[in-house]
Formats: sequence, C-alpha cells, structure tokens
Amino acid sequence: MKPENSGASTTDDCTGCPLHDAMETPAAMERRDFLRAAGLAMASLGLLGFGARDAKAMPIRSISALAPHSGDAKAEKHYPLPTTDGVSIDKDNSAIIARAEGKVYAFSLSCPHQNTALRWDGDDHQFQCPKHHSRYREDGTFISGRATRNMDRLPIKRAGNEIVVDVDTMYRQDENPAEWAAAFVTA
Repeated sequence: MKPENSGASTTDDCTGCPLHDAMETPAAMERRDFLRAAGLAMASLGLLGFGARDAKAMPIRSISALAPHSGDAKAEKHYPLPTTDGVSIDKDNSAIIARAEGKVYAFSLSCPHQNTALRWDGDDHQFQCPKHHSRYREDGTFISGRATRNMDRLPIKRAGNEIVVDVDTMYRQDENPAEWAAAFVTA
C-alpha cells in the first residue's frame, strides 16, 4: 500500500520492499523493527553454536559467608562447598573461593604484586590483575606479568558440606611453600 502524498518518490516496483517500507514508517517503528531483527539474529547465532565458548566458561558468582557457628574464631568464615567448577568472590571478606578439577581453593582477593583486586576471566580459566595484567591459573599459580609469585592462598578445611576459611591468615608461596601447597580441599 502506497502512502498518499508522502513527499517521497515511489515506484510500482518498490511496493513491499523492506527498505521502502522502512523509509515510510515512523521512527518508533524502525527502532522496534531493528530491535526485533537484532534479537532474532542473536538468537539465531546462539542456535548455530556461536555462543558455545561462553557455555564452557567457568562461571563467577558473588557470595557471602554463612552464619558463624558457635566456637568459631572470628576470622573463620563458612561457605557452601562448591558443587561445580567455578569462582565465587566474597568482597566483604576479600576472599576468592575457586573449584577446579576436583579441588577447592581459597585465595586472597588481592594481587600479590600491588594488592589490586583480581578478576576472573572465565573464558581463559585464569585470574588477571587489571592494573599490570599479571595472570594466574585456576589454582593460583603465576603465569605471566609483573607479579613475581603465585596468588596468596588462605587456610581452608572441609566441614561436611561446607568449607571453613581463615580470612586473616595468608600463605605466600615464597615464604610458606609447604602450607601454600597444602591449602586446598577435595570436592
């Protein structure tokens, strides 16, 4: 259907042309049509598997410590035992809980180089310091960057379906190698 007196030149062979129709519709309709088409395109890419890499990424979650148990030291924080591989961050206690390959680790949130809060890159399964780009494996082992040592681990023990982390004690790999190496529990 051709608009009457729209000011735009039309020809009979443009009737039903998406470009012509878009030129003749109000801006709100163009935006709505664009968003609909963009959404369909993204859904199509997902169905074709272009998002498959993201599905394999280890997720990151924000967590809080569970309620303290009677007899706990003030620095002992309880967390649910992770049931799947992934990373959880407790910003209130500056702790990272990571499960990888059947082991659960607790780390200090700070990069050992200059105490910048570390970030998790789920696609590459690595921790990264945003300040100087030091990188660490899932178990806290140093890979590259300005840091000169592994991430600091926190003492961790298993208590049933929970883990207990002492957030006030840190094991530095260069100063406490035996404690650092033993600071994990099996999932």
